[in-house]
Amino acid sequence: MSDLSQWCRGNLSAMDRTTSLLLAQLNGLLRLTATEATIADARTPLATSEKFERELRDNATRCSDRTRLISDAIRELGSAPDVVGSAVGRVGAAAKLAVEQGQSIEEALLGDMALAHQLLDRTRFCKMLAEQADVPASVTRVLDRLENGYSASVEWLMQRLAEVALSGPPAFRPSPMQVAVGASLRISQLPARTAAETLNRSIAAAGQLQQRAGAAVSTNIARTRQLVDAAGEIWTAGRDASLERSQAIADQRGNRGAANAVRHLRQDLGAMTESELPIRKFDGKTVVEAVAAIDRPREPEEVRMIVAYEVANKNRKGVVNAANARFEFLAEELVGAEA
Repeated sequence: MSDLSQWCRGNLSAMDRTTSLLLAQLNGLLRLTATEATIADARTPLATSEKFERELRDNATRCSDRTRLISDAIRELGSAPDVVGSAVGRVGAAAKLAVEQGQSIEEALLGDMALAHQLLDRTRFCKMLAEQADVPASVTRVLDRLENGYSASVEWLMQRLAEVALSGPPAFRPSPMQVAVGASLRISQLPARTAAETLNRSIAAAGQLQQRAGAAVSTNIARTRQLVDAAGEIWTAGRDASLERSQAIADQRGNRGAANAVRHLRQDLGAMTESELPIRKFDGKTVVEAVAAIDRPREPEEVRMIVAYEVANKNRKGVVNAANARFEFLAEELVGAEA
């Protein structure tokens, strides 16, 4: 065999190995994209606003488009998409979502970020392989589109993490199990024993009221619902008064740590009084006036307080959306400063 023949055969073998590796990575992308699609579908019903719901729904649609593009690229290279691997990806997503039930929202977001980075990094590796394997231009275009899409996902998640860092409203609501986990953690972290005992007493009182209301189910369902709603209102009013009193006592005793902990809890629950808000005479403002005023606060804590107060009281959609938009703007500034 001539030296030229040996050189050609060696190069062809190397190219075949590179193509095989590229196909393996593309099938890996297919599997991970199935995971991403399943997670996006599960997140959509938990969106905290129409904007986030639309973005999550659009991402789920883009995942389907990416699946199609990756499958087409694999066929273009003369192979068949790994259908079994895609099914495994969906099972993996279900497992991830199950694990998240015992985690906080930020941990769930960080898990999503890890997945997005894995997709992006794997795509960039595929581009390196594609350059060496001399693949058709159509495959290169697919990889370019995937890189842009996954980069956008990373940026979107970074924005959501910035909102969490500023203690703002998350993009999606926690599940009931996550609510329980988060509430237990926050209560356990209260440094004021008095505040914790007061909160526990008010929770116990609410439970008793709801049990009494529940006993009437067999006789009058409508009346039961009224009693449950009334119990919730009574508990909320009692809780708010108890927390306000706990903060006042801690302030009087000079226990700043306890006072600040209770104050932050009141802010999160929307249990502040109108006089404590950063916008004067907030309750008397129309939707248009409140929306205009929300653009003034510069501190994330102030915006967070307004969101919680509005949701807990009038819950006007336009005001809540404006406050969330203001918080997104402040989060964008934080992301820009860290870039």
